[in-house]
Amino acid sequence: MTDPTLHTAHTCRLSPAALDEIHAFLDTAFAGTFDADDWDHALGGIHAWVRDASGLLAHGSVVQRRVVHAGRSRRVGYVEGVAVRADRRREGLGGRVMAALEEVVDGAYVFGALSASAAGAPLYTARGWTVWPGRIAVQGARGVERLPDEEGSTYVRGAGGAPVPPAGEAATDVLVFDWRDGDVL
Repeated sequence: MTDPTLHTAHTCRLSPAALDEIHAFLDTAFAGTFDADDWDHALGGIHAWVRDASGLLAHGSVVQRRVVHAGRSRRVGYVEGVAVRADRRREGLGGRVMAALEEVVDGAYVFGALSASAAGAPLYTARGWTVWPGRIAVQGARGVERLPDEEGSTYVRGAGGAPVPPAGEAATDVLVFDWRDGDVL
């Protein structure tokens, strides 16, 4: 058995076979609930994954989203498709993937954001991600629509250790995410 190796690449650098393998991995990891929209959301950014001779062990990606906050449209690194193979959890593999994604957030975005399940939340909080204390909304077809079900499960992390929101802005303000099909967050 080889040691698990971390890899990173932009979606455009992954072969169709590699993308198919990642897609199948995520579908299995999310017990068949990872639909076509979820897959689409995980594409177009940087992927980080860990593998060994047995195959994929963990994956995550970070994609660009636009988020309006305090009257400004901000470039945000949104984390998607984070999963660890069931038989390899609690070995630090998710942390390795997140470290690679956080490096991208730190170098390219104002802050990072993600939506966490109750099972996934401890990984993110241990890494310094915090629940957004304000409201969550989306810029929908009928204007700004509040997403109360996303409040309490949307986590943020300042790029390079900067506070979120940027210093001097109200911490309880609303984050208005760009629209996308499927789950907005």
